[in-house]
Amino acid sequence: MTTIALASNADEIRRCFPVMAELRPHLTETAFVAQVQRQQQGGGYQLAFLEADGLVRAVAGYRFLECLMWGRFLYVDDLVTISTRRSEGHGHRLFAWLVAQARAADCDQLHLDSGVQRFAAHRFYLRERLEITCHHFALKLK
Repeated sequence: MTTIALASNADEIRRCFPVMAELRPHLTETAFVAQVQRQQQGGGYQLAFLEADGLVRAVAGYRFLECLMWGRFLYVDDLVTISTRRSEGHGHRLFAWLVAQARAADCDQLHLDSGVQRFAAHRFYLRERLEITCHHFALKLK
């Protein structure tokens, strides 16, 4: 059975770490749990996980935001399926769940950024009907 839920406590967040670590390898489990909790408390971050056969297979971090350019939107910070279980539909199911959350929250759009080197992810996003709409620029300050 496949379920999707929100990680609402440290144990659930910790269960998501092995999957998230594939996307965010710079984080330790302890740092991950602490940062997710900080982001949940102060920035509206939510951590959703797809569980199949009792194991977390895919994870998505997201927030609801609003700006002049896009109106109300759901921003996906993180979206990853565990590498050993890709192409089994877990990513598609979790992404469809995110779209449903955005619609239920009366969002105008859904947005995400993806590293330029993540070609497989780009193919997935294009299959899911996302459009490449802008370039994202960054300046490291630390």
